[in-house]
Amino acid sequence: MSYLYYPGCCCSMKATGKAYEESLQAVFNELNVAREELKDWNCCGATMYMAIDEMQAFGMASRNLALAEKQATDGDPQIVAPCSACYLVMNKTKKYMDEYPDIGKPINAALKDAGLEFKGTTKVRHPLDIIVNDIGLDKVRALVKKPLDGLRVASYYGCLMVRPYSEFDDASHPTTMDNLVEALGGEPVNWPLKTRCCGGSMTGTVEGVGLRLSYLLLNEAQRRGADVMITACPFCQTNLECFQKRIDRSVGGITQMPILFFTQLMGSAFGISDRKLGFHRLFVPFNRDKIRHHAEAAK
Repeated sequence: MSYLYYPGCCCSMKATGKAYEESLQAVFNELNVAREELKDWNCCGATMYMAIDEMQAFGMASRNLALAEKQATDGDPQIVAPCSACYLVMNKTKKYMDEYPDIGKPINAALKDAGLEFKGTTKVRHPLDIIVNDIGLDKVRALVKKPLDGLRVASYYGCLMVRPYSEFDDASHPTTMDNLVEALGGEPVNWPLKTRCCGGSMTGTVEGVGLRLSYLLLNEAQRRGADVMITACPFCQTNLECFQKRIDRSVGGITQMPILFFTQLMGSAFGISDRKLGFHRLFVPFNRDKIRHHAEAAK
């Protein structure tokens, strides 16, 4: 099976999610995941767009879905959306186009003017879903060359990936990333805030509220003994990593914690070089040997 890869504005090699795409491509190569990039893709319309003009946002997302149907050559297309916001918006658009004619009809008419048609056959998939459910954890375990050796990992799913349209994990108590961490030799941290909002765009608008929400996550993860936090959302990764010093100055009690994309942690366990995984782009460095040394010294 071949997937159609949708980079999105955040994960594009030219944007701020560069480390996510670098590590995702490196991991997909190790797993022999056949894929090709969606041609002529555009912004998915997330999430601020959706709040301002929902119809235009649906129109932008539906164009990508229609392009996937046009490009697919072997059955119904499966589009891979690494960004949690893209994944949510394209799934929402597909559902609304199918169920609400007052939305679907005018947008399909606009697509036809551009030589496209939305039939509703495209399935929107997240890489985490593909890795765990299509490829399987047995193959992931077989590729581990540098097991995580008990590294304590807080998996942060965020508020977009598993609700309300995801079909591959529980909306309130997701476990997919935790199971992946175990397969890599790490120790999943059991914590209750794995789907609580990180503050997202609030940090850029009402900064105090955004920083407070991020503080709650970082503080709880540290209180439960996490060495590192992983996420699948470029926005969450930036929000939780880049403002740690500011949070510590305003609230206090925060020790710097690496915030990785789950694909970076996978690649590290597979023995892929740090450079290929984009570790040099982190603001809070990730050094497995240093973390292990501190953990052993604390015993």
